[in-house]
Amino acid sequence: MNCVQPGSFLTLHYRLKGPDGAVVVNTFDDKPATLSLGTGQLAPAIEARLIGLAEGAHQSFRLAPGEAFGDHNPDMLQRVARSLLKELGAPEEDHVPGDVVQFPTPDGQGAFAGMVREAGDDWLLIDFNHPLAGQALDFEVQLIGVL
Repeated sequence: MNCVQPGSFLTLHYRLKGPDGAVVVNTFDDKPATLSLGTGQLAPAIEARLIGLAEGAHQSFRLAPGEAFGDHNPDMLQRVARSLLKELGAPEEDHVPGDVVQFPTPDGQGAFAGMVREAGDDWLLIDFNHPLAGQALDFEVQLIGVL
């Protein structure tokens, strides 16, 4: 029987729940996911829990606050002038708390996102932390295939 090792190619069902029990991701009701360990498709802490599991295993585990997506970093909260968003190509947007805003990387080749936490007349408070940073999570996995 094949066991998960670093670099394994996996076919699996998984479910990730937030601290309030709300399902964030669930493949059990659809086709299974396929992924390779070590490519960034899963958080390193989740991958570490999969190492050594045998094909066919069905396990659940709890990830401590911050273990999967890091601690919530208050330095990642930034006040951004609404005028900057207009310069970046979003002149018609009237962002409100809960909106996700895309920003170009400095080299212009990619993008990163932040969530609006507060909105003032001429500014927005943007949280650039991962939405699940600093939270305890529940992860359930059923390994279908391991190569």
